Amino acid sequence: MEHITSEKLMQDMRVVVADAEDLLKATAGQTGERIEKIRTKAEESLRTARNRLQIAGKAAQETATEAISNVDEQVHKNPWTAIGIAAGVGLVLGILLGRR
Repeated sequence: MEHITSEKLMQDMRVVVADAEDLLKATAGQTGERIEKIRTKAEESLRTARNRLQIAGKAAQETATEAISNVDEQVHKNPWTAIGIAAGVGLVLGILLGRR
């Protein structure tokens, strides 16, 4: 089973919004009471989805900024620990890449 991340969900949601916008454009010439009700409802749903995507994007950006700030703070508080971890990661990557 594929691991679904929040970024993947956001990307999928953007595709759905874009597809829905294309569908609305393609049916712009259609008339009738039922079509107008469906278009109105779809446009409202799109507005809601766009707003939620913007909010989620801002929240993700704030979370990433906060995480970067926390890492930066920890590195400044414990520089030798950070150097040790970086060296360990470099060693493991070197071993893994050296096997190829």
